[in-house]
Amino acid sequence: MADELQQPVFNIEKLYVKDLSVEVPNAPGIFTERDAPKMDVNLSTESRALAQDVYHTSITVTVTAKAGDKTMFLVECTQAGVFRIQNVPADQMPMVLGIGCPNIVFPYLRETVSDVVIRAGFPPLLLNPVNFEALFMQQQQAQQQQAEPVQTH
Repeated sequence: MADELQQPVFNIEKLYVKDLSVEVPNAPGIFTERDAPKMDVNLSTESRALAQDVYHTSITVTVTAKAGDKTMFLVECTQAGVFRIQNVPADQMPMVLGIGCPNIVFPYLRETVSDVVIRAGFPPLLLNPVNFEALFMQQQQAQQQQAEPVQTH
């Protein structure tokens, strides 16, 4: 019975769209553009504790599509999840929150962005897969470099 109490628990409590906006500032004229749009995609993640054993992870993406100097569309979306995580060693929690949770949330973000771009009158946009493990490692390295004392001679 003691083993059962120590088993790691990972449950998805809720997945939801926290924030969503779409702008088509140059409509209707932009729909006559034939140039392939240039896409600019910015993505960030955030995780934090909500209560004991309950955590919140969100991914925010901003997609700007331009034809020349004209904005075709701008989509901002924050997709989030609430997770119950218990009996996970403290040293593994940053990886669970920085890699595991975003990997679960991302497909929902991808679907939401594609759907809203279609509803805005444009062909589907599928966000490229994201390697959250690589992003996590980059963030860890950046934090370590900031924490290292600067040596002066």
